[in-house]
Amino acid sequence: MKNFRGDDTKEKYAELYIEYLTKVLKNISLKEISNFIDAIIEANNRGSSIYFIGNGGSAATASHFANDILIGVRSSVKPFKAVSLCDNSAVVTAIANDYGYEHIFSKQLSILLKKNDVVVAISASGNSQNLVKAIEVAIQKEAITVGLTAFDGGKLKQMVDLTVHVPTKKGEYGPAEDAHMVLDHLVSNYLMRLLKTN
Repeated sequence: MKNFRGDDTKEKYAELYIEYLTKVLKNISLKEISNFIDAIIEANNRGSSIYFIGNGGSAATASHFANDILIGVRSSVKPFKAVSLCDNSAVVTAIANDYGYEHIFSKQLSILLKKNDVVVAISASGNSQNLVKAIEVAIQKEAITVGLTAFDGGKLKQMVDLTVHVPTKKGEYGPAEDAHMVLDHLVSNYLMRLLKTN
């Protein structure tokens, strides 16, 4: 995004932000989005669970994703099994206190995860240690791994089976997280419409 100037009006800044976000969204690979949707549909077809993980704003996106796929898709015949591992504060803080924050997701996955489940790690940098450790556990347990990344993708992009990469400049957390939320609504709306036509 163009550098903010002190004499820019609020309207001008809004215009520049929206222009940049539009450019970012247009540069996301449609094939990567399609592969991600396929992974979710295939998980549902085989009765597998989908686990979402992230930190900070990405934790909020993980919760929103789980909500929209579990409830928002409105599938009563064969509901999607979607869970955010960010949401149980007692579990997260117990693990952080007893084992270290870097284990808050890997510890949960070591107990819950089954072969062919799906783990979706959401991270702009792709380098959060707790996400990297979670993906290591997922690989050991033969789960399907997905990374929703930005910047250069970091370690996460290199580790996962599938990625949806948001091409933002390093440090552009706002547009990166905006794009991840767009992916949430794009994917969940597609699934809802797909189920209505089948």
